[in-house]
Amino acid sequence: MTHRIGNKDVAQMRSKEEKKRTRAFNKAMEAEKQAIARAKYRNEIKGYGMPA
Repeated sequence: MTHRIGNKDVAQMRSKEEKKRTRAFNKAMEAEKQAIARAKYRNEIKGYGMPA
């Protein structure tokens, strides 16, 4: 993000649509990570840790 175009950063030149798309993509990736983590520990007994 430190790359510059003239006297402005690249981030300053991004359009509103691109920023909106990036935020939506980041939220989707985070939701996917959380879903994987929930599925991994769904059937665990609280406080017992991972079965060997």
